[in-house]
Amino acid sequence: MTILVTDAGFAPEPGPLASVPLADLDQHPQARAVDLAPGDRATALTGQLHRLDLIRIAFPAFSDGRGFTLAQDLRRMGYAGRLRAHGHLLADQYAMARRTGFDEVEISDDLAARQPEDQWRFRADWQTHDHRSRLFA
Repeated sequence: MTILVTDAGFAPEPGPLASVPLADLDQHPQARAVDLAPGDRATALTGQLHRLDLIRIAFPAFSDGRGFTLAQDLRRMGYAGRLRAHGHLLADQYAMARRTGFDEVEISDDLAARQPEDQWRFRADWQTHDHRSRLFA
């Protein structure tokens, strides 16, 4: 089972939304969700963003930050749907995930046990602690 992390804390998955890998998206024209690998390019979804309700971006290791760039690229392209990071992220990375465009982070039960909800919620005030907000104060 997985847990979603939002600014409000831990939440269960709201309901199954079958996602398909990017490589299979053309074969599933009714798909409303897609899974991206960190090496995928946002431009591969040009012309398809409007039909997607959810884009999940994998983080195979907490040290792999390519997913953050991919999220920013998708938002710059105009994607307004739900953007979810999943995989190996740490609570310390939650603020960066939110700043780069993610709406939520999907973590395993094991990670939630090692890094409980209070550690994630501590970082939920990501806008206040953004260094850029202090530059213009």
